[in-house]
Amino acid sequence: MDELIRSALQWLGPVQRIENFKRHPVSTQRTLLRDLLSRAADTEWGRRYDFAEIANASNVVASYQERVPLHTYDDIEGDVLRVREGAEDVMWPGAFTNFAVSSGTVSDGKIIPISQETIDYNRTFSVGTGLNYLRNTLDGRFFLGSHLTLPGRVEEDPNHPGTIAGEISGILAENAPDFFSTLFQAVPNEVSFIANWEEKLRAIAERTVDQDIRLLVMAPTWAIVLFDELIDVYNERNDASVTTVGEVWPNLQVFIAGGVPLRSYRDLLETKIGTDVDLIETYGASEGFFSFQDDLEDSSMLLHLDNGVFYEFVRLDEKGEENPRRHTISDVEPGVRYSMYVTSSSGLWAYEVGDVVRFTSTFPHKITVAGRTSEMIDEYGEALYGDEARAALRHACDETGAHVVDYHIAPRAMTNGDLPGHEWVIEFEDAPASLGAFSDLLDEYLQGVNRHYQMRREANAFDAPAISAVPDGSFYAWLKETNDSISGQTKVPRMSDNRDVVDGILAASEPTN
Repeated sequence: MDELIRSALQWLGPVQRIENFKRHPVSTQRTLLRDLLSRAADTEWGRRYDFAEIANASNVVASYQERVPLHTYDDIEGDVLRVREGAEDVMWPGAFTNFAVSSGTVSDGKIIPISQETIDYNRTFSVGTGLNYLRNTLDGRFFLGSHLTLPGRVEEDPNHPGTIAGEISGILAENAPDFFSTLFQAVPNEVSFIANWEEKLRAIAERTVDQDIRLLVMAPTWAIVLFDELIDVYNERNDASVTTVGEVWPNLQVFIAGGVPLRSYRDLLETKIGTDVDLIETYGASEGFFSFQDDLEDSSMLLHLDNGVFYEFVRLDEKGEENPRRHTISDVEPGVRYSMYVTSSSGLWAYEVGDVVRFTSTFPHKITVAGRTSEMIDEYGEALYGDEARAALRHACDETGAHVVDYHIAPRAMTNGDLPGHEWVIEFEDAPASLGAFSDLLDEYLQGVNRHYQMRREANAFDAPAISAVPDGSFYAWLKETNDSISGQTKVPRMSDNRDVVDGILAASEPTN
């Protein structure tokens, strides 16, 4: 009977699509690329690179890579701004009304146009993730209760009337299938889009505390804060003293995570939930939804090869070369770190996502996300970029009269109930009168320029910077210990997503007996 049910589920559209690209990965991607090129042939970009001719080439991938260069956001920003102003047929057919904020703020940040085709693809991706789980487990109890999603906010852009801008998750929530909003949606969008995250999470907790919630879709960072609110609301209403989510939602079955690495939160989530719940990781971004965990016993994620995205990969050790080799899924190798580039149904063409991925297998194609190609920390969804950190440091120094010799920023793990955050190890030439005031200035500045950071601070999901001032010479001592020789080219990295550098500098700063 189980095999009959699995066979029946396999014929559902989203599941059939998954099975097809797993059997025919290379041809699926090749066909998808031809389709994208053909559909965009009459756009400005299509005429610029002669997409029509490329689409008809016998080797469409080789022709595409020969004629269309790799692009960064700086390369496309001018055209994106024109699209945002209402220009049609620039990068993709037609006009755009939805824009995802990839980083920064709605008014001043990286903006990715989102087409209706991409919205449709991503909805199918989400449904496919759920149906794949059902096929593997044959446990459909999550259909018998409510589903709670926690999307980011979207809003009409005051500078561009008639357009919507914000988190990609919010755009998808606005375009959710009718069956979901009618049958499963636990809270209406007007609650999910409350501007203040603290108020939003409280409102969601109050509305769902008495509901039969069976499936969650959200970033782990927000889940931690929501769970605390939920437990508080339950105890207040029932004069109780429960300590776990499982006592409030006893039928909770599935948690679908995205936005930040699940590995950073898995243990804490399991402790706070307190009952057996299946955790499924997905990997998506403004540029597309890329992969999902298709096997509960394997933490790596299946790369979705038929979701409106054609993938290219450049070895990380070749990135920055004038003409690096552009790999596709036909020739990637397990264990190698690649910078990922995408061509999408929203008009991104060989576009650098900024993530580093590593394949764990190539049939099927499974990946893990190894980090960012740029100077950035995103361990808890804060998306702190190096230029933002440098600007914040300059601001704090200007306000306090401090002068900095060297610094390094790394994540500060959650220990003893503390919130996650960043540790800034700084060697001052002239220290500020108060490290606490210095931290407040950094924090205030970053909240003003970084939307992701600000939301996590506002929701009390992330702590202010912890400043560790080290004595003169500490960074140099660390450089000497970690390099065979020191020259003018020997530099201290400014940030990292692990604590190797921070712990090394702190150790080097300790006096020796």
